[in-house]
Amino acid sequence: MNAMFDLTGKVAVVTGANTGIGQAIALALAEAGADIAAVGRSPCDETVAAVQALGRKAVFVAADLSSIAPVGDIVEQTVAELGGLDILVNNAGIIRRADSVDFTEADWDAVIDTNLKSVFFLCQAAGKHMIRQGRGKIINIASMLTFQGGIRVPSYTASKSGVGGLTKLLANEWSAKGVNVNAIAPGYIATNNTTALRDDEDRNAAILARIPAARWGKPSDLGGAAVFLASSASDYVDGHILAVDGGWLAR
Repeated sequence: MNAMFDLTGKVAVVTGANTGIGQAIALALAEAGADIAAVGRSPCDETVAAVQALGRKAVFVAADLSSIAPVGDIVEQTVAELGGLDILVNNAGIIRRADSVDFTEADWDAVIDTNLKSVFFLCQAAGKHMIRQGRGKIINIASMLTFQGGIRVPSYTASKSGVGGLTKLLANEWSAKGVNVNAIAPGYIATNNTTALRDDEDRNAAILARIPAARWGKPSDLGGAAVFLASSASDYVDGHILAVDGGWLAR
């Protein structure tokens, strides 16, 4: 492996690592040499086993990020069990769908709390550790709706727009302290969160018609971008939102 992309000896926290995008990013980082703290509400047995099969260390960190209560424990457990913390991937997220005229406060709060509030406070907890050691990489998972409005997902759009702004703000504050903060904006990826779209024949056709690559993305399509932003290859990349979208935003 090119030394710029080598993550040997690094420790990465990946939230929402039990399936989909989080699992794919965890495996990509492990393939590049990183040990993985797989964070999730439900056990990440499959992810942990796959990372270990690559010859890397892996631990499961149980955490429900619908509140900020576990953020300190995530950092502490990772450092205690894996010996450090070099990379944070804020992937955990939820979505609620309804017409804006019918959208409930409960659905608004649930999404904002998980997708934005917990992201900030986990960045804060990891950032304190990274600033003390003088280095670190934070990768937030944004969305096409960081750039666009979407339909019937007001709290998700607000949260992912917030993730984009937060990524830039933290880069402004922490870049000179050795901590790179960037984001990946996945396009339309085949995951549990997009099942409703793929099951809707008309919406599925409309989405595919706009994607120049002419297919839904796979979670594994995000692995290379994650390794780049986690590695020394991106040491002069700060506050950037990297779209991995099959060309969606170009059309």
